[in-house]
Amino acid sequence: MTKDAKYEAGFRKLEEIVGTKTAEAALKAFDDLDPDIGRYMTEVVYGDLYQRPGLDLKTRQLCTVAALTALASFKPHLKTHIDGALTVGATPAEVIEVILQMAAYAGFPAATMGLAAAREVFEKRGLKPR
Repeated sequence: MTKDAKYEAGFRKLEEIVGTKTAEAALKAFDDLDPDIGRYMTEVVYGDLYQRPGLDLKTRQLCTVAALTALASFKPHLKTHIDGALTVGATPAEVIEVILQMAAYAGFPAATMGLAAAREVFEKRGLKPR
């Protein structure tokens, strides 16, 4: 796959997860510092990793929610990926279970930060968590 094709495939995948407006904003967020970061993210994360056949998109998003919960310091990214997980078919209950599972591996502070992020996303979407 050429760089341009990888970028296009990556952008389409990101757009499927977060929508056009959020995808475009994410890719341009650091243009003032280095315009290549958006291209790299699109090509590598969404053009390579997210194109692999081993996991469906919902599972990839739930894995991302788990990882960002465990890191416990990337709340804006976590909220974006919780929203993306819901967009591609995850239920609020599944998101909550993934976050709760991280309490065992990343600690209760990380899990409660994740739950707070989930609450914000659910409220914005008008969803009941259970």
